[in-house]
Amino acid sequence: MDAAHQNIKVQLAVTVVGVSLFIIKLLAWYFTNSVAILTDAIESIINILTGLIGLYSLYVSARPRDTNHPYGHGKVEFVSSGIEGTLILVSGLAIIYAAITNLVHPHTILQLNTGIILISISAFINYLVGSYAIRNGRKNNSLPLISGGKHLVADAWSTGSLVVGLIVLSVTRLVWIDSIVALIFALIIIRTGYKIIRQSLAGIMDEADIELLGKLVDLLNENRRKSWVDLHNLRIIKYGSILHLDCHLTVPWYFNVNEAHHEIDGLEHLVKTNYGESLEIFVHTDGCLDFSCKLCTLDNCPVRKHECVHRIDWTIENISANSKHQLASS
Repeated sequence: MDAAHQNIKVQLAVTVVGVSLFIIKLLAWYFTNSVAILTDAIESIINILTGLIGLYSLYVSARPRDTNHPYGHGKVEFVSSGIEGTLILVSGLAIIYAAITNLVHPHTILQLNTGIILISISAFINYLVGSYAIRNGRKNNSLPLISGGKHLVADAWSTGSLVVGLIVLSVTRLVWIDSIVALIFALIIIRTGYKIIRQSLAGIMDEADIELLGKLVDLLNENRRKSWVDLHNLRIIKYGSILHLDCHLTVPWYFNVNEAHHEIDGLEHLVKTNYGESLEIFVHTDGCLDFSCKLCTLDNCPVRKHECVHRIDWTIENISANSKHQLASS
């Protein structure tokens, strides 16, 4: 099964679980009449909506390329994550309104023990499903799965805080604690929504993924061939589960076309072995120049004009620069 269809199956499972947990939380609210539990149930409605949006976006993202979308449909995943984050923010504001209203007009709290048990079960399931979605999302480079999984994990922790508040309420019988817990819960939700929106905008704007670039730089430095004289103008763009990487690779100028292509194949094999077939790589080859000799460690070079002074280790900054490396810039 390819990554796109695996993502769809995981998201479908997340959505089904979301519906089940919503029913559990509604039952908990019915038994307790707690506004804090009601806010948790409202949050679950958002989970269901975002799950459906994420499922649709993964379906669209999995569609093959066409004339109008030569890079595929993966960008829709960033749009769906932005919608998800917005819905989460709205739900947080709605919870704040409900909590403040309950402070002014408090409700009578009923069967708290039953509510605590049901909510605790939902928190545990949310954490397991969210962690599973995050693992699969990172493995397949799927932002909807990652953002949805983070949302569920955050929901689990906030529900856990809710349980603590309900236990305190059960012991003290101070009704206002119910609203305070709901307000804390709302702030956590709003923070989660902001982070998801920020991440989706970064993807839409093709913002550099520093963490991904750092891992790639380490991989290249550890497996660098001596014939890879220089690497620069490297960029990574995400289209859903597909990563597009392009760069300029400097090789000895006297290499023929087949020899240069052999070096490209080696670079592609190295990257795809570590990042999977979901990565597309486009490499432009440059011939080395006289100043490259001082940085080149290639043995027995037949046209060397200068002794090698030292090798420049690649960093995020110098491989992203749009120029060949020189000793003066080291």
